[in-house]
Amino acid sequence: MALIRTLRGHTPQFGPGIFLAETAVVIGDVVMGAHCSVWYNAVVRGDVNNIRIGDRVNVQDGAVLHCTYQKCGLRIGNDVSIGHNAIVHGCTVEDKVLIGMGAIVMDEVVIGTGSVIAAGAVVTQRTMVPPGSLMAGVPARRIGAVSKDLSEGEIERIARNYQLYASWFTDDRA
Repeated sequence: MALIRTLRGHTPQFGPGIFLAETAVVIGDVVMGAHCSVWYNAVVRGDVNNIRIGDRVNVQDGAVLHCTYQKCGLRIGNDVSIGHNAIVHGCTVEDKVLIGMGAIVMDEVVIGTGSVIAAGAVVTQRTMVPPGSLMAGVPARRIGAVSKDLSEGEIERIARNYQLYASWFTDDRA
C-alpha cells in the first residue's frame, strides 16, 4: 500500500479512480483529481506548500513533485504526463503537457498548454513556456512548435495509456 501521510494538519485528498503504486509516497497538502496515477517510487510531497493536481495526470516511476516553503506551490493541470525520474518543483504546468524522463522544471516556471518538455531538459527558474512549445536542452530552449502528430502521438497517447496501465493494477486487486 502506498505511503499516504497527514502532515501539519493536511491529509492528501484524492478524486475517484486513482491508482497509487505500493511504493508511491503522497504527503501533506495534496489535492489530486480523478483518474490519476502515482507510480513506483514517485514522491508527491506537499509538506512545505500545497500541491494541486488535475484529472488524468500520471506521475511516473521515480518522479518527484515538490514546492518551496512560503513561496511556490505546485499546480498541475489535466491530462499531464510526468516522465520517469522527472523533478517538477514549485511551478505551474497547464493542461495536456508531457514532461519527459529525467527532465527538471524549476520554481516559478509556467508551462503552457500542449507543450512538451524533452527528456533530460532543464527548465530554469521563472521560464515562461508558450503554449504548444517543444523545449529541449540544458538550459531548455524552445526548439519548435508541437505538431499535431506529436500532440496526438505522444501527449494524448501517453496520458491515455497510463489510464489503461493503471486499470491493469486496480483490476487485479478486485
